[in-house]
Order: sequence, then structure tokens, then C-alpha cells
Amino acid sequence: MSELLARHRAVMPAWLALNYTEPIEIVSGKGNRVIDGDGKSYLDFFAGILTNMIGYDVPEVREAVERQLATGVVHTSTAYLLRGQVELAEKIARLSGIPDAKVFFTNSGTEANETALLLATYARKSDQVLAMRQSYHGRSFGAISVTANRAWKNNSLSPLNVHFLHGTDRHLTQFAGLSDADYVKACVDDLRHVLATSVSNDVAALIAEPIQGVGGFTMAPDGLFAAYKEVLDEQGILFVSDEVQTGWGRTGSAFFGIQNHGVTPDMLTFAKGLGNGFAVGGVVARGDLMDAPHAVGLSTFGGNPISMAAANATLDFVLDHDLQANAARTGAIIIKGLKEAAERLPVVKEVRGKGLMFAVELESPAQASRFMEETKKAGLLAGKGGLYGNAIRMAPPLTLTVDEAVEGLGIIVTALETINAEAAAQ
Repeated sequence: MSELLARHRAVMPAWLALNYTEPIEIVSGKGNRVIDGDGKSYLDFFAGILTNMIGYDVPEVREAVERQLATGVVHTSTAYLLRGQVELAEKIARLSGIPDAKVFFTNSGTEANETALLLATYARKSDQVLAMRQSYHGRSFGAISVTANRAWKNNSLSPLNVHFLHGTDRHLTQFAGLSDADYVKACVDDLRHVLATSVSNDVAALIAEPIQGVGGFTMAPDGLFAAYKEVLDEQGILFVSDEVQTGWGRTGSAFFGIQNHGVTPDMLTFAKGLGNGFAVGGVVARGDLMDAPHAVGLSTFGGNPISMAAANATLDFVLDHDLQANAARTGAIIIKGLKEAAERLPVVKEVRGKGLMFAVELESPAQASRFMEETKKAGLLAGKGGLYGNAIRMAPPLTLTVDEAVEGLGIIVTALETINAEAAAQ
């Protein structure tokens, strides 16, 4: 065991999981590659859990932060006007498509989702919330209550009265073999049944990830949330799209994941990639919802000058370089290659994804761990997830080049071939 690992285990929580049997320390990065403490280079296909969205050591981001640091002002609080915060809010409000939108900045996706839940329950005067099975929305008390993945759920207590819906669980017997249209119909029937049997009076909101992150990049078929929203609108139930992992063009086919369903939500939460490593999250919501709470509120560090400098530079970079189109182009190379390989590799149960957000589901958690070690050895970083711990999830920076996509695909397929051969030999 390394000296740093021993120190980590002595002072950090046991539940703070580390990747790999021999965890690594990342000490430097450039472009879409990082270097560990032993000098080994890796092509990064996990990007700090989808957070280093445009790679490492990006001059535009670094220079924007350095300009702000040079002013001597790192923090002022929201008691004063913050030009960078206003400028970023204007961009996000416009991109969201939400009418009369306003934006509130936080430090993380967890805080963003907590804020959205507060706004929804306040507006509807109800503690009843709908969420999706297999979902993950953060680690706080409220966010855990709308999380439906036992591996991440530490507490059965909840400030909310939550009911969970179908939509990403087509592996269950009752949905096996259904077409997209029939599956959507079954899910909508279940939603109507939940509203008729399991709730009392008004429901505040449905909160959903367009593609479930911790869930292993499981996703509802396009159009399901549009069908859900028709039902929600009948009763005035709000819709919150958790775009912490799916925002900013990552899916390739839409700038925000929910747009793949043809839906404009009432609220949209964001975080992770927007700051390209700097802490930033937030909520964009209809102005009437955002303005409604009667009590004063703030986020001490949310939207601070440093994070706003980084986020403005990152978002401008994404838009100026049309990284949504690049995600579609490079993601298609990888997903197509993985699906072709899966046809001859029985250990691969499913390949799924959109753009630069894709997953490989294996037969067992042990195989997923084996994959992590094999790709690490070959110089590629990936992540694990899934309800059953057997999914490999990957989301490279949106700046991934075609050559890097081909390189990464080769490493992944080679690792899968190794695991498949080992399984066949058993």
C-alpha cells in the first residue's frame, strides 16, 4: 500500500470509494490526458466524473481565472453585484429554452437539486415528489430521498414523500420485449395508477435525469418524458430535469438531455462540467417559480467570481467550438465500434449511450472491476456504475479528437476481449 493511500485511509471516510486495487494520484494533465504520480499517462474517459468537460490546462479557462485572481477579488458574496454571475445567467437562461427564466447559482449538483425541490414544494404547497427508479440526485438528506439506488441510499428517513416511476428498467420481466412505444405506454399507465392510488392531493414535481449517471447511463426511450409531461400538466405537477451530467451538449443530439424528448421543463439543474473543474452548480427555472419563496436566501460561495470566470470561459468555449457536434461525431465512432464488438463478445450484455456518454454492461461486478484494471494498465481511465455494479460508464471530455476516440475504442475492445476469453476459459 502506498504511503499516500495509507494516510488517506487514516483520515478520510471509509465510504469515500477509490478506483482500482492500487489507486492513483493524478498530478498533471494536458488536453484529454493526465499523468499519475508514477509518471504514467492515461487517456481520460471519465473526466473527473464528467466534470473536466473540455479537458485539462485549457488556456481560455486558465487565463480567465488568472485575470480574476489578478484583481485580488476571490469572493464578495451576493450582497454585491457580480458581473460574471449576471453574464453567465443570461447565457444559461437563453440556452435553457425556459420562458422568463431566472438562474440561481450553487456549488454542486446536490445543492442545485435541493434548491429545485425547495422551489417545487413551495410552489405546490406539497411534500409529495415523483422520481425515477435507479436514479441518483446527490448525497444530501433531500437528494438521497429522491435517489433510487440502494448502493447510494444511506437513510430511509426523508423530508419528502416520494414515489418512484418506471422508465429505465426495461430489463424487468414485465417489460421484456416491448417496443419503445409499448414501453412508454406501460410507463404512462403506471404513472396514472400511481397518481390514482399512492398520492394525496397535489404532487409537487417529477425530478428525473434524462440519462441516469450513477445508474450506469441507463435512459428512458426518447419521448417518454414528453408522454409523462402530458399527464403531469393535467394536474399542474412541475417537471425538473436533472442535467448535472447530461448538459452542455454531451449527448450530441441536444444541448440539454431533456431536449431529446421534445420537452421544456419547468426547472433545470446543472453542475459538473460547466466550470471545467471549478465548483459551480445551479438551477434555471421559470421566473414565477424562482421568485416565489418569501424568505431571503443566498449561497455564500455559489456563483463566486472565480467559478464564474471559469464557467463563462468554459461555456463560451463549448459554444464557439461547437462541441455538441464533436460529441455526436466522436461518440458515434465509439458507440458503433462497441456495438460491433459486442456481437462477438458474450460477456457484453448491452452497449448504450448518446454522444460522449456511453456505457458497457457486463455480466458481473467482478468483470466490471476486471475491466477497470485492464484499461488502467493500457492507459485509459473509466468509471463504474449501474444498479447492480456491473456497468462501465465513460464520458470523455467534449474536446475528444477522432484519433483519440479510435485509440480509446481500441483499448476498450481489447480489455473486453481479455475478459471474454477469461470467462470462456472458466
